[in-house]
Amino acid sequence: MLRSEVKMIYVIKVTTNKEDRAVDMIEEKAEKKQLNVYSLARPHGLRGYIFLEAEERETAEEAAFNLPYVKGIIGKTVGYEEIKNMLEPVVTEINIEKNDIVEIISEPFKKEKAKVMRIDRQKEEAVVSLLGAQVPIPVTVKLDNLKVIRREKDEESDEPIEEVESEDINF
Repeated sequence: MLRSEVKMIYVIKVTTNKEDRAVDMIEEKAEKKQLNVYSLARPHGLRGYIFLEAEERETAEEAAFNLPYVKGIIGKTVGYEEIKNMLEPVVTEINIEKNDIVEIISEPFKKEKAKVMRIDRQKEEAVVSLLGAQVPIPVTVKLDNLKVIRREKDEESDEPIEEVESEDINF
């Protein structure tokens, strides 16, 4: 009975951007045929592949066989330790606050300076106002694409920043 306790993780190649649909179809087929599929995972950021945990290769092949969007099973199995970093969310501390002056480090506004107006920590996005623009336009940017240049609370007074903004807004 030791054989039944060993669970293998198989990598299934699927059509890019159809990972969610492929997972749904494999899940439906495994439930319908009562296959010993223990889990299905579609890691965020890994495009074109999903993970299927099953007792043996035949079970994994039967679950994924002849389904749209499924291209095949990769020959080598992987262990949980190898894919753990893709499956478990990593909590990173977000060190950007409202009113910070930031530099955008990705296109299309690369190297532009902006002031943080609002932060959505759930979506990991910030609404910023470009400092070089004639008319302040709010732009939503991922927090990964921002680098803090200056904090408002590090300044001696908040007035210079306020004056610059009011001058930009006046027509």
